[in-house]
Amino acid sequence: MFFGLDTEGKPVLLQELISTNAAINRYLKIIFLSMIAANIQKINQETGPKARLIAVSKTKPVEALAEAYEAGQRIFGENKVQEMCSKQSVLPMDIEWHLIGHLQSNKVKYIAPFVAMIHSVDSYKLLEVINKEAEKNQRVINCLLQVFIATEETKFGLNQPELIELLETFKKNPLPNIQLCGLMGMASNVEDTTQIRAEFKGLKNTFTQIKNTYFANDEKFKELSMGMSSDYKIAIEEGSTLIRVGSIIFGSR
Repeated sequence: MFFGLDTEGKPVLLQELISTNAAINRYLKIIFLSMIAANIQKINQETGPKARLIAVSKTKPVEALAEAYEAGQRIFGENKVQEMCSKQSVLPMDIEWHLIGHLQSNKVKYIAPFVAMIHSVDSYKLLEVINKEAEKNQRVINCLLQVFIATEETKFGLNQPELIELLETFKKNPLPNIQLCGLMGMASNVEDTTQIRAEFKGLKNTFTQIKNTYFANDEKFKELSMGMSSDYKIAIEEGSTLIRVGSIIFGSR
């Protein structure tokens, strides 16, 4: 006969131990899922109408996203194309899927039929590919231009001259299946809130300049995607309209 040890170190039948552990795991899962709804409600109360919440669901199981959906969340952000596609195929059709991670040109075709917004455009060449795939699907795809505002070289994005060059090219060679909706940026991963605020403020100023110069009559160019779990409150204070929050909704990976 096989034995194991319970939580107090006493011997019990292995079958009983397995049954007890399974019950504990089920209970913990219920707690975890209920916390998702509470976290979403708390963030929405903090942001109010100033910014929309993108629930960053990378690496999270479908059942966690389903719980967020039941709590009223409709915008989800994914970093990887393959993961986004697998989740999109099994979750409700009214979800808005935002691609927030770096996007390779050869992966665009997989998300073109359904993606609501691509946050990470960092070249005109990528815009051309998105436009081509959007045309195939008879869609106009909303895009944000990713601007480099951090100190870490590992982050993607356009610097100021590259941003202007892209916009000038887009002005001369418009892409009919692309709607540029704004800018996206990621602040430095530091504890210095003064630095983070300055980076967000700088991106807001860039947005205002670009809006006035290139999109003064385009009401759809209105989005500023900045702010994550650690800094979204500062981002909202500095003008963010889209915050990308994951760990304080779903827990750390």
